[in-house]
Amino acid sequence: MQCRLDKYFYRATVSNKEYRSVLVEARDGINQTPETLKLLDSIVSPLILQGQSPYLIIENHPELKCTEKTIYNYIASGVLSVKNIDLPRKVKYKLRKTQTSEIYDKGIFEGRTYKDFLNYIQAYPDTNVVEMDTVVGCEGSKKVFLTLFFRSCKLMLIYLLPDKSTSSVKKVFDRLEEKISTLGFCKTFPVILTDRGFEFSKPDELESGINNIIRTSIYYCDPMASWQKPNIEKNHEYIRYVLPKGSSFDNLTGWDATKLASHINSTARASLNGLTPIQLAQMLLDKDAVNAFGLREISPNDIILTPELLKK
Repeated sequence: MQCRLDKYFYRATVSNKEYRSVLVEARDGINQTPETLKLLDSIVSPLILQGQSPYLIIENHPELKCTEKTIYNYIASGVLSVKNIDLPRKVKYKLRKTQTSEIYDKGIFEGRTYKDFLNYIQAYPDTNVVEMDTVVGCEGSKKVFLTLFFRSCKLMLIYLLPDKSTSSVKKVFDRLEEKISTLGFCKTFPVILTDRGFEFSKPDELESGINNIIRTSIYYCDPMASWQKPNIEKNHEYIRYVLPKGSSFDNLTGWDATKLASHINSTARASLNGLTPIQLAQMLLDKDAVNAFGLREISPNDIILTPELLKK
C-alpha cells in the first residue's frame, strides 16, 4: 500500500545557502522608518558636532532605544548627517618622540621612585592617588596647563600656569592649601605621582605647605615611562578635543581652564557606570575640597568638547 503523506528530502548544501541568504538579508539595510531615522539624526548629529561621544548621547537619551554600536554603524553607513571624521576618536595617533628626563639632580629621586610608590600603595592600598602632569601649547606659547587627576573618580583639575616653572606649580599648590586648609590638602592630595619634568624638580617645596607642614608626598615615574601614569595621559585627549595640537594657550584665562574642566568632568563615562567624574567626586572626595575646585556641572545636552567651547 502506497503512503499518501507528503515527503521531503533534506539537502544540507541547499539548506545552508538559504540560511546564509536569509541571514544577510536580515542584517542588510537600516532597521528604522524614515520618520524615526530623521528623529534620531536630529538628536545625535548636533551632539556629535558638540564633541560628545555616542556613549554619552545614548546614556543621556534613553528614548533613542538603540545601542552605541548602532550609532557608530549608522554614521559609518552614511545615513546620518555626521560622518566618521566628526567623531573625536576616529583618528590615527602618531608615535610619541621619546625625550630624556629634564631633571638632572638624581638625588631628589631617593625615596620617591616608582618602586617606592608601589611599595607605599601596597602598604596603604586605600590611599587616594593623584596623577600630575602638564600640557603645553604650540611652539612659542608660554602658558601651560597643570593637570591633577584623581584615580578614584577620574576627576581632572586644570590650572593655567603663566609658564612651565616650579614656582608656578607651587603657587597652585599654595592657593589650594589656602582654600581647603593644610589638613584638607593632606586628605585630598595625600600621594601625587608625576613624571620627571623640570617643573616638578623641587619636590621639597611642593611637599611642604605654607607653614612648612608636610602636606603631600611626591613620587616620580621612571624615565620615559609615561605609561606608569596612564589615566592622566589618556584623559588629556579631552583637552585636545577642544585645543588640538598646535594651539596656543597664551590668550586663555584661568576662567577658560575652569570652563574646560567643567565640561570634561561633566561627561559621563562607561568606566564609571554612566556617572560623571563630578558626581563621583562629590561622593568620594571631601566636600569642601570639591567646592573649592570651582567646577560647575554642565547639563548633558550643553556639553561641548570641540574648539567652539573656548572661542571668544
